Amino acid sequence: MHPDKTKIVYCKDSNRRRDFDCTSFTFLGYEFRPRESRSGKSGSIFTSFQPAISEVALKDKSQRIRRWRIHACTTNNLEDLAEWINPVVRGWMNYYGRFNRWEMYSLLRSINTYLMRWARKKFKRLRAYKRVKAWWKRLVERQPEMFVHWAWMRAFTF
Repeated sequence: MHPDKTKIVYCKDSNRRRDFDCTSFTFLGYEFRPRESRSGKSGSIFTSFQPAISEVALKDKSQRIRRWRIHACTTNNLEDLAEWINPVVRGWMNYYGRFNRWEMYSLLRSINTYLMRWARKKFKRLRAYKRVKAWWKRLVERQPEMFVHWAWMRAFTF
């Protein structure tokens, strides 16, 4: 073991919130830091040291989604977009969603926002907010498995 690369970290755990003796660290795209947890048996809330997607990885994935420029691909139809996006997002969900998947919800919501923007640019009749919202609701009800991330996050925000 290399002493500069390998570090053993011990964090004193307690039942009080935010009572830890160490800070967070990042490893393989996961950020290990104190997070609130719920006990399975008693349902009490306590603080434990758990992994979730790191801020650096989250920012990197958000920039990648922006570089896709989904909203500008108006020549494609929705099925083509799903075929293009789903393998990548499925990989992110399988890897980063293993622990504390709720940390990824902002990323998945941004994909939905870009899809809404795509629809508003492609179809003139959907430029009004009420119409695009109704279209989104019908689409999600009609084809709930079209996009892989809809299993976790179907909502959108502007």
